[in-house]
Amino acid sequence: MPTIVVDVMPKAELLDPQGKAVAGALDRLGITDFASVRIGKRFELTVEGEVGDDTLATARRIADEILSNSVIEDVVGIEVVE
Repeated sequence: MPTIVVDVMPKAELLDPQGKAVAGALDRLGITDFASVRIGKRFELTVEGEVGDDTLATARRIADEILSNSVIEDVVGIEVVE
């Protein structure tokens, strides 16, 4: 069955305390290759049957209205994984 993957991230202009904590932990471990860390959410919507334009449009609506908080988050990706 195909799966629609939706990725949601905090808006770039907002503070990401979880990401900051992970970045601090990496620094304490001596890992300095990464300038920053941001933490988001991944949703997997399993589809019965074919994924057509209507199904993708519904997934986009769900992502915008239910899976993300548009005040503080952006939907950064929607893709179909077979």
